[in-house]
Amino acid sequence: MSTNGSSSYDAGQITVLKDLEPVRKRPGMYIGSTGPRGLHHLIWEVVDNAVDEAMAGFCDRIEITILESGGVRVVDNGRGIPVARHSETKESALTTVLTKLHAGGKFEQGAYTVSGGLHGVGVSVVNALSSRLDAEIRRDGAVWTQTFERGFAQTKVEKGKPAKKTGTTITFWPDEQIFKETVEFEYDIVQSRIRELAFLNRGIEIRLRDERPEEPIEETFLYKGGLVDFVRFLNEKKEPLHARIVEFGDVSEEAELEVAMQWTMAYSESVLSFANNINTHEGGTHEEGFRKALTKAVNQFARDKNLLKEKDPNLSGDDIREGLTAIVSVKVREPQFEGQTKTKLGNTEIRSYVERTLNAKLPEWLERYSADARRIVDKALTAARAREAARKARDLTRRKSGLESGGLPDKLADCSSREPHLSELFIVEGNSAAGPAKQARNSEFQAVLPIRGKIINVEKARLAKALQNNEVQDIITAMGTGIGEEFDITKTRYHKIVLLADADVDGAHIRTLLLTLLFRHLRGLVENGMVYIAEPPLYRVKVGSKVYYLKDDAALNEFRKDHPKVKPSRFKGLGEMNPNELWETSMNPETRSLVRVEMEDAFRSDQVFSTLMGDDVAERKSFIQQNADDVRFLDI
Repeated sequence: MSTNGSSSYDAGQITVLKDLEPVRKRPGMYIGSTGPRGLHHLIWEVVDNAVDEAMAGFCDRIEITILESGGVRVVDNGRGIPVARHSETKESALTTVLTKLHAGGKFEQGAYTVSGGLHGVGVSVVNALSSRLDAEIRRDGAVWTQTFERGFAQTKVEKGKPAKKTGTTITFWPDEQIFKETVEFEYDIVQSRIRELAFLNRGIEIRLRDERPEEPIEETFLYKGGLVDFVRFLNEKKEPLHARIVEFGDVSEEAELEVAMQWTMAYSESVLSFANNINTHEGGTHEEGFRKALTKAVNQFARDKNLLKEKDPNLSGDDIREGLTAIVSVKVREPQFEGQTKTKLGNTEIRSYVERTLNAKLPEWLERYSADARRIVDKALTAARAREAARKARDLTRRKSGLESGGLPDKLADCSSREPHLSELFIVEGNSAAGPAKQARNSEFQAVLPIRGKIINVEKARLAKALQNNEVQDIITAMGTGIGEEFDITKTRYHKIVLLADADVDGAHIRTLLLTLLFRHLRGLVENGMVYIAEPPLYRVKVGSKVYYLKDDAALNEFRKDHPKVKPSRFKGLGEMNPNELWETSMNPETRSLVRVEMEDAFRSDQVFSTLMGDDVAERKSFIQQNADDVRFLDI
């Protein structure tokens, strides 16, 4: 498939599907939510248009500026949105693109062969949800401008000074009437996505500037190595197993494929897949094709070199992918997305396309660099031996204790509901807290699983070793999903998993260990928004006959502004709470405070866990110092 689309991009190619009225009434349908995620989606929609121009071969520089006033300006040097009169709407194509839903070049064949953007709703939705939007177009030898407020044109398209160059500038200010929670963009979130786009589209220069700090921040992202640079970036904090990064790709009439990967000495895998620049958290056909071909190629190499004897079983995909960092990126003409969050690629033809390409190219690489390939096989063989030893140890333990395979943990106080979408599992720190939790819960839909102390750090241990830990075994068994290649999100017994630990340093460490386990080995639960952190209070305050529960010192200080003479009582841990207190503050759906663990992007999350739970002490110390006063990094 050629990345160069037709250079013809004019008013006739703009197709009108629907008006804008529904957008302001139900914004969540178009951008996912009206919280921080939806707010940032406004930037992605505008930037995606610029990246589409780049993928078509008409743009090589994009500039994004977060303005001091709270708005965002996106500038590209593409062809510029057409301004001529549109045959259907009888007004300028620019006005049509900005005021009609689904009016854009990507909906008409000929303007773009491939386009990014998850929702594909276009810049019109950004216009509808902005208090103001200014468009400046450079094309047809002149500068053209138009201003909008809440989706309605305030001026006509005005022709200004002459212009030799072409491009589009969109400046918008999110509407506080829509985004009531916040209209403040987070630099880290924008930076992470922009860096990702630069990795996925080699050769595009993307500049990011934040004018809000006293000293403005400015960064330029340009990666000529593309996915190879991406893998190198991801493995910065890991020890590579081989220096040379595996890289290959393919271009066909209907799709493009790029793959880059490198094994490390780590025990967890990090396979990130993308379709049309969208991070496909839930995987899909491209990832399935990749995994199957990878397993086949490594096993075949091991057989050919007699590293696997005739009597030996094949290496499993889990063993082969231990320590692997891989990026699989496809560009598809007409992608079909499915899954809970619409981030799973469903095109069946892409599975065989990816598999075919890897079957042809990966064996060549393994043969050419056979010393590296042997290291890869050796690591997989060690993983397989450890897994087999762990399986035998587990079987022996089960036989000795009389446990049947598949039985639920004895410690689990299960709920009576057998409807996963109604059921909640509280993973509770310590037996002292488990007692009140079991008494407090609504046993119809709430289950309680106590864990003793701190579970093993799975970032520094093979899964086989982690599975010898009773607490880890109990958690995985209670979930019902299986792990690794057997993981199946549809088999989860609970759609809400709540981590309930003390509101102190030890409690925070236990939460992080649990999150590491879930992210590394049960990631689908995190990706599908099923994991929550309970926020039990640190203080109890009584004013007259009324009782208040305060989360932390900041909440107490705020409370003292209105009640300066209060004498709070401090909870030393969950075990000190009586069942009523625990129910009201942490378990009652009407009154509890829960934080959903969200994964903004997989590679940022991967780096957080590598930093927090890995071997680099200096890096961890630096990370904690930077984030000590900001718990938002838990929203990964």
